[in-house]
Amino acid sequence: MINLTHVSYCYPNQTQPILHDVSLKIETGELLLVIGSSGAGKSTLLRCLNGLVPHFYGGTFRGEVRVNGRNPLELGPRGMSDGVGFVFQDPESQFVTEQVEDELAFAMENHNIPQSTMRKRIEEVLDQLSIAHLRHRRVDTLSGGERQRVAIGSVLTLQPAILVLDEPTSQLDPQAAEEVLTTLQKLNEDLGLTIIISEHRLERVAQYADRICYLPGGNQPLIMGNPRELLAQIPLAPPLVQLGRQLNWQPLPLTIKEGRRFVAKLNFSKPLTSLNDEILPRISRINTNTHLGTSGLKISKTTAPPTITVHEVWHHYNGKESLKGITFNIQSGEFVALMGRNGSGKSTLLKSMVGLLKPQRGYIKMLGQNSHQTDLLELTRQVGFVPQNPGRLLFNETLAEEIAFTRRAHQLPEKEVEAWLSPLGLDGLAEAYPRDLSVGERQRAALVAILAAEPKILLLDEPTRGLDYLSKEKLTLILRELCQQGMTVVMATHDVELVARCAHRVIILGEGQVVVDGPTRQVMTESLLFASQINKLLRDSRFLTVEDVLKESADYTD
Repeated sequence: MINLTHVSYCYPNQTQPILHDVSLKIETGELLLVIGSSGAGKSTLLRCLNGLVPHFYGGTFRGEVRVNGRNPLELGPRGMSDGVGFVFQDPESQFVTEQVEDELAFAMENHNIPQSTMRKRIEEVLDQLSIAHLRHRRVDTLSGGERQRVAIGSVLTLQPAILVLDEPTSQLDPQAAEEVLTTLQKLNEDLGLTIIISEHRLERVAQYADRICYLPGGNQPLIMGNPRELLAQIPLAPPLVQLGRQLNWQPLPLTIKEGRRFVAKLNFSKPLTSLNDEILPRISRINTNTHLGTSGLKISKTTAPPTITVHEVWHHYNGKESLKGITFNIQSGEFVALMGRNGSGKSTLLKSMVGLLKPQRGYIKMLGQNSHQTDLLELTRQVGFVPQNPGRLLFNETLAEEIAFTRRAHQLPEKEVEAWLSPLGLDGLAEAYPRDLSVGERQRAALVAILAAEPKILLLDEPTRGLDYLSKEKLTLILRELCQQGMTVVMATHDVELVARCAHRVIILGEGQVVVDGPTRQVMTESLLFASQINKLLRDSRFLTVEDVLKESADYTD
């Protein structure tokens, strides 16, 4: 169905090709997972399938692409749109209309599909993606995850034979991601739809794939194989697979169900808590600041005033309450993860904390200053904020200029640029144009631009979007070190694996209210939804990460 033959592509003004002599064949009805490090060319490869590369981006293209016998290089994106549905990493970039239902109809209107057929397809897509309640909503009022599902629905209405998705679950909470992936699996199995997905969070999607295409990057040849065989040998692997590799489990498990067969054979000094027992006392809101986080990170009890105070904060958009009496304190050096379903109020709370939104009731104090009575420029000298869309922070011509601008704006002395870039794996990109970077690279670049101001508080909104496992590990080490140096970090995220490795404490929001506030190990072990893969496997508060298991396993020798 899809054939790429000796495809090479180089973006404009670049000296090295992002794709080098790529050849692959994708069968009809296959569900193919495309993986690789951030910046390895995954998104570029996907864009070749509908003609976006090279028609939209320019550059130099060599080789041949055939999709269902059609040539994307000749037909371009419009000519391929009825056969290849494409969903971007950033759903905002493909929205045209203001209302959800109009967005679902837009592509069909351009293809002159009869109104009766349009109505039927819209209803089908609304049901398939569980977004019927959004049909009359304005697109700009949707949460990131809701926008992602609407974007998927907007291409499904054309009923393409091929569906291409670039990180479709990057902004979705675990349950919403599962719903979308289950829907894609159903479309693949029931309708024979060929689906090609690029994804970094392999723990979510690896078990659904027929094959995996791994792009190592650096002009190295791609590797194709079935998920179990390929994940056994490449550096990118979800936690369950990492554990199976370390303990030599055969066959290598891809799901919690498959992993459970090995649990009884694990040899621990202390037996696992029975799944039928009450694992921990019921979680209640905690007022103490003494608790053990992950990997031995500890916040000591202190009588010092809190670094962040959120008191009875209420906020509403267009008459709809998004925050309802939120109250909590955060101490200096604490790492707090804000979790919850899409639309629960996480991003709204972060924006309120940095002074971008003003609550209708209540107050927020950052380092003793009321964030809504303090000049925004003065507040940003102490509080750094990285939003979901990192491109909003990057406006200079090079990364070096971004860092220099930040340092000048905060009256800080110059510092070697590579000292900022190297820890986050951005070596050699000092002179790169920020908007030409991959999504994952832009995410890290935005973080560097904020850290260059040396803030005392760091607010992060979905910081791992577009990051592979190796990049996340670098981010993990940096964030943990910053906390140990006294920086306070508050992170809104759906990435349970990052939370398991970094956070001291988890606050779960639901419909604008604090549902749970407690130590990470306690909250994750009590939750079936917001638990790490290892914790789901063992259901014991001792084990959130692979390292936790290996430390206590007599079966592992380093």
